[in-house]
Amino acid sequence: MSSWRDQILKEFTPKVARLTLVADPDGLLLEEGILEGIRERGFELIPFEDHIAFRYAYESKFRSRWDRGEQTELVVVLRSQASDLGGLPFDLLQAGRRLSFNLGDIFPNLSYPVVAALDRGDLDALYEALRRHLPGQLGDNATKELVLRHVFEIAPELIKQPSDLLRVLLRRHYSGQRIPKALDVRFIQLLRQSAHFDDWPLETLVADREAFFTFLQERWPIFLDREASKGTAGVREGEKPYGLTIEGPVDLPFDHHDIRVYIDNLFVEGFLNSIPHDNADALSKTWIGIGIQTAPIEDRSRRLGKLLESLQASIPADNAKHTEWFHFARGWAELSVLLNEQPDTNVVTLNQHAKGLQSQVDVAFSGWLLKRCAGLVNLPPVPPVMLHHLPRFLARQVCDDRHAKIAMVVVDGLAMDQWLVVRAALTSKKPGFRFREQAVFAWIPSLTSVSRQAAFAGKAPIFFPDSIQTTDKEPALWSQFWADHGYTTNQVVYIKGLGDGSLESVSEALSHPQARIAGLVVDKVDKIMHGMEMGTAGMHNQVGQWAKQPYLSTFLDLLLDRGFRIYLTSDHGNIEAEGCGRPAEGAVADLRGERVRVYPDMTLRKKVKERFPTSLEWDSIGLPEDYLALLAPPRHAFVQDKQRTVSHGGVSVEELIVPLVQIERRGE
Repeated sequence: MSSWRDQILKEFTPKVARLTLVADPDGLLLEEGILEGIRERGFELIPFEDHIAFRYAYESKFRSRWDRGEQTELVVVLRSQASDLGGLPFDLLQAGRRLSFNLGDIFPNLSYPVVAALDRGDLDALYEALRRHLPGQLGDNATKELVLRHVFEIAPELIKQPSDLLRVLLRRHYSGQRIPKALDVRFIQLLRQSAHFDDWPLETLVADREAFFTFLQERWPIFLDREASKGTAGVREGEKPYGLTIEGPVDLPFDHHDIRVYIDNLFVEGFLNSIPHDNADALSKTWIGIGIQTAPIEDRSRRLGKLLESLQASIPADNAKHTEWFHFARGWAELSVLLNEQPDTNVVTLNQHAKGLQSQVDVAFSGWLLKRCAGLVNLPPVPPVMLHHLPRFLARQVCDDRHAKIAMVVVDGLAMDQWLVVRAALTSKKPGFRFREQAVFAWIPSLTSVSRQAAFAGKAPIFFPDSIQTTDKEPALWSQFWADHGYTTNQVVYIKGLGDGSLESVSEALSHPQARIAGLVVDKVDKIMHGMEMGTAGMHNQVGQWAKQPYLSTFLDLLLDRGFRIYLTSDHGNIEAEGCGRPAEGAVADLRGERVRVYPDMTLRKKVKERFPTSLEWDSIGLPEDYLALLAPPRHAFVQDKQRTVSHGGVSVEELIVPLVQIERRGE
């Protein structure tokens, strides 16, 4: 077999049975490649997690299709061999075939707990390593070392110099690689045995991405001073009070050839920030110039050029993992911020380059979504990939720590680039804040009533068809999710309409001694967007001005002071679009948005598409069957021809990949 997936996919032969029940305790069927393979064979898949929600989806979608004589083939994924069967409809128990898959059968020679902790996307490299090296039966530590070496390309015995360790950590943290905690522990144990890194805070730097970048940032001025002092006398190490907050060695080999290859991207993409220096004129002419502030216009132009080159070379391919698009979206957001700062004549050519790149990205992203979106919906919630995963992701945390208090803050309409503007404002006001950044996908269409409601319901929109046109049911859906996890009404808070004015009601609600779970909607950015006439640059300006006001930082302080872990996210982003005309549809559309129209049947949608041939008919993936979306053409909106607007609802990177940020205070 060429892949571990073959062992599973060979069992899914079309037209053998219209129903297949699969016991899948290790979540193998929820891996992106497996999901894609199953769908390509004509099967549809539903995880069986909630009895009521499952019955609704089964009765409204599949039972009705079968009654009409359609040949739909359904795969029901169970968490175990038998424990879930009691909640299944009787006719499902009497029909179909049953299968079972687990990691122990696919990797029988390895330690099960180690393999089970891996991201399912990492199993390809593990399978290939076993095929090539054919190890015998391996115990726990031997399995960990095999996985470190062949899956994550970490060979602890070869790490003997600071440059060796920095290279490993840079590769890991720059790409946002997820490595299970047990492997980190073993890696650190092996490093400690050599005594080469006794003065390094390995427990912090190995696992904590933000702390690692802070570690580098704090040592960058020390390196610059060392470079500036070369060939001069009288400059001694440690003369300046650098004020390090992360312990460890002071002098890092940034100039080592294995490290230098990362430096450009770290500064270009905003992971590190350039700084002023007394010898800026001389140093800026060398390879380290990207990390030195000189003249603002020249700095911006140089960074823009390098960022465009980097993004051009890293557009994810058709078969990319979703994490590659998350990483790309972060750089894409940095590009948007740079392009929309105070305009100047030096970047006209770069703007033209960016427009061309934008078209390539739109085509690549929409093509990838058409192929992979259905698989994203059913991925495991840890780490969260889509907005409806967030409640289950948060529930895992409070289940692990029954004293934990969680706040999910949804900033309505906040795009990734606007988050970077907000973060800069918060950092200037609150240097003690630390931001642990991730990303998640909004729903398609990227509308508040679809996407934000899914975030509070913890379910795909197919499970709330009666309220998909409104957000009025959000409080009930939020409370119901947590009630299903054992929390009472007094322990769960939902407040919307936040963003300015008094915080008295928030303070009162969160001060209740039983309050444990808070769902909070900040709608200020969405209000700014719907009144915006100055495009993306205007959005950045207005969002930045709002973030600099006391409200947001005071709001976050209030949550932290009351012991809440803060997870800030958004229900959708937004783009600047040009009008392509309004559909002449009368009252037939259920929703008439600027970037999307929604119709109750395919005939109506098809008729409108004839006038807008480059618009996209979106499949009802995870949506009610009578919720049929027609998405506006790329960078266009269903408004008056040539009119400029800032809107949402479509499938651009800016609209669909939104921030997920844990906000905490340093040292807490």
